[in-house]
Amino acid sequence: MNILTIVSAEVDEGRAGDLVEAFESLLAVGLPEGLLETRLLGDGHGRWAIHSLWRDRAALDAMRSSTEPAAPALFRRFQAEPTLAVMQVLARSA
Repeated sequence: MNILTIVSAEVDEGRAGDLVEAFESLLAVGLPEGLLETRLLGDGHGRWAIHSLWRDRAALDAMRSSTEPAAPALFRRFQAEPTLAVMQVLARSA
């Protein structure tokens, strides 16, 4: 069963360009094993989220045990304290 992590934080909208650039730099390094896709979302008013779709809970747990999770670390680089939600994907579009 796929797992979706949602990491969100408030980051000053004046830093939007820097945040997007930092996220794109993370993507350039490559995705960890089991991470199917990830995206950075912003509302244009300083509210940001990173949604990451994992193959399964084992893939997420393996990443979390081997390295500092990238999404929370990214927000902390911008002096923001992230919140994390881990959710099972129960239904999806084709």
